[in-house]
Amino acid sequence: MPAGRYAPSPTGSLHLGNLRTALVAWLAARATDRAFLLRVEDLDRVRSGAEADQRADLAAVGLDWDAEPVRQSERTALYDAAVAALRAAHGTDAVYECFCSRKDIAEATSAPHPRPDDGAPASGGTVPLRPPGFYPGTCRGLTEAERAERRRVRPAALRIDAAKVAGLPAGEIPRATAVDVLHGEVTGLVDDLVLRRNDGAYAYNLAVVVDDLAQGVDQVVRGDDLLDSAPRQRWLAEALCAARGEPTPAVEYLHVPLVLNTEGRRLAKRDGAVTLKDLAAQDPAWTPERVRDRLLESLGLPAGPLAAAVPAFDPAALPRVPWVFTGL
Repeated sequence: MPAGRYAPSPTGSLHLGNLRTALVAWLAARATDRAFLLRVEDLDRVRSGAEADQRADLAAVGLDWDAEPVRQSERTALYDAAVAALRAAHGTDAVYECFCSRKDIAEATSAPHPRPDDGAPASGGTVPLRPPGFYPGTCRGLTEAERAERRRVRPAALRIDAAKVAGLPAGEIPRATAVDVLHGEVTGLVDDLVLRRNDGAYAYNLAVVVDDLAQGVDQVVRGDDLLDSAPRQRWLAEALCAARGEPTPAVEYLHVPLVLNTEGRRLAKRDGAVTLKDLAAQDPAWTPERVRDRLLESLGLPAGPLAAAVPAFDPAALPRVPWVFTGL
């Protein structure tokens, strides 16, 4: 069954920005007769008790979900199988060991290059520059002896050789396009993405793609700070489906503007009373229902139970600018 989802990381309590995006995800799924799933993205650091607190807060503002939530930490076998499928389809060196630190990559990409750009020209002859942090391929061609030497110093991450998997000449950079309801076509370059980090945990880009495919998620709603991830993830989904001999399902993306504080920065728990618990402690009049109504108002939707807002929900009519939180 087609599905939408909300996928928080259990690192702490949800703030108003998180809850607002969760409301949009739930409304988008319900308005299109999709199942709504909750996924716990716990591959990174986890705060004890945060998952239970987050579930309680989501339920308090009216969200429900149609299946027992899954945890990424329990799905390692699926991610192992995805890497194995890519290697089986494109050769063992299609996924290679990388020993670079973030500092190494930053220094490599900030250094002068003989060519100012990479990849084939886009329409009109424009060739995009490498974005900051774009992986320059440092470890792609290491010999086995060089890899063995580096393993003694630093554990290896795993990266995908994007050019090889895309069937391009070595060193070429693929580009991919995703279509977003609010932003239209979004095109980006695809570097050699990290599939597994050097601490052994699978990386966000791989895990989210594998999980969305496995769970039938064809509607992705999240904050627009992740908009530039969509083309890369779309490309990886296509590569993985091709490796498995499966068609790539269509996906509807909806990246919603963030909630900002009064200084124009992304809202965070450090901004004070921005969680349900803190708001209620500051003023008992701020019940979860009242907070829900304020969030719906910020989206241009009628107050009241969420089910009543479903008929009025139109993703194309959502605000296209951030909501600046000045207090409830």
